[in-house]
Amino acid sequence: MLRSLFIDFNSYFASVEQQLNPTLRGRPVGVVPVMADSSCCIAASYEAKAFGVKTGTRVSDAKRLCPGIALVLADHAKYVEVHQQAVAVVDRLAQVRQVVSIDEMECELTGRWRERDRAVALAQQIKAALLAEVGECMRTSIGIAPNTLLGKLASDMHKPDGLTVIELHELPERLFHLKLSALQGIGPRMRERLSRCGIETMAQLYAAPRDLLHTAWGGLAGDDMYDRLRGRWYGPRATVARSLGHSHVLPPDLRHPTGAREVLHRLTQKAAMRLRKQGFYATAMQVFVRCDHRWQRESGGERYAHVGETQDTGFLLHTLDQLWFSGLHVLQRPQAVGVQLCGLVLASQHTPDLFDTLEDAQAPSAQTKQNHEVHRDRARLMSAMDVLNRTYGKNAVYFASAHHALDAAPMRIAFNRIPDLETER
Repeated sequence: MLRSLFIDFNSYFASVEQQLNPTLRGRPVGVVPVMADSSCCIAASYEAKAFGVKTGTRVSDAKRLCPGIALVLADHAKYVEVHQQAVAVVDRLAQVRQVVSIDEMECELTGRWRERDRAVALAQQIKAALLAEVGECMRTSIGIAPNTLLGKLASDMHKPDGLTVIELHELPERLFHLKLSALQGIGPRMRERLSRCGIETMAQLYAAPRDLLHTAWGGLAGDDMYDRLRGRWYGPRATVARSLGHSHVLPPDLRHPTGAREVLHRLTQKAAMRLRKQGFYATAMQVFVRCDHRWQRESGGERYAHVGETQDTGFLLHTLDQLWFSGLHVLQRPQAVGVQLCGLVLASQHTPDLFDTLEDAQAPSAQTKQNHEVHRDRARLMSAMDVLNRTYGKNAVYFASAHHALDAAPMRIAFNRIPDLETER
């Protein structure tokens, strides 16, 4: 039974750039995070892929492989806006069940739409609507299958602009030509574990008994894979956020300790605002620095600290500096930095400070009253800053320690997170 209609936009970042800038259409395009030969392409158009340029190709290599390539600085806000337009178009024709990533979404087929001919007609209608309403460069590959995993595999089988159907009776033979790496979550380490279990091909994976996959994956994920490869329907897995943060590859002019620290201050302020917007308190903080190992023996460093339960940007910046000056500041060739707020606690489960509610304290001292007022005022200050930044833009009010890095850590799109334009832009 067909239940999943999986939509994958082809070369999404590069396609958006070509759609918004007609002079790039038909040309090889590489989207880069910074304009530096030491950087890499985070996306490549199909014209560039024909020359061997792909995601992860070093910029210097991309120029060598494709001398005429047009390099475009990534603008993630544009990609989010086009993504939102696309979701709205698809949702009007078939309810979007889940947004998988910035360039992938899935619809659940119901009723008679599960019939092959009707499902194919719906997919063609979605394709046509996206080209007409979002843009002629926004081609998609659509997979139709019994579940999300098989729908994703089907969408990858014919690119660009493909439409592939996998029906239950076609399993497992339709999968045998695929490499194990086609399955999300099977990287080099997982392939090694599967190899130790005697699994090297998709046919061997499919033939393996459930308990062997349970052993290979080290738990229920192996049982899930066994069922999903056989077409069993499943819903989106409920997840609880455990951390949030930001990282950034430093541009050449900021690859020194002072620049790295300023960018870390900027990243921390962004993360703290997201923390409050999403209704969490952080209980720990992690900071990392990655260095160019060609210039020094150390490849970088990490620091970690417990911070109680906090949403306070100022306190987190103070903790950041304590971690920074504990040894990270001596690294002379930083290339990338990042900050992670960990051990997240929902605001509804937050344990207030002992003296947050003065009426519950017996004869509080003058100092206790003063500390409570400071705590309450800082919480109101953070809230006021958030309102100003949402209303007038992300840099309307900020802590001055990030002043020289305001434009150095722009919005970034992670694989499984669509940025919130209200807090990021």
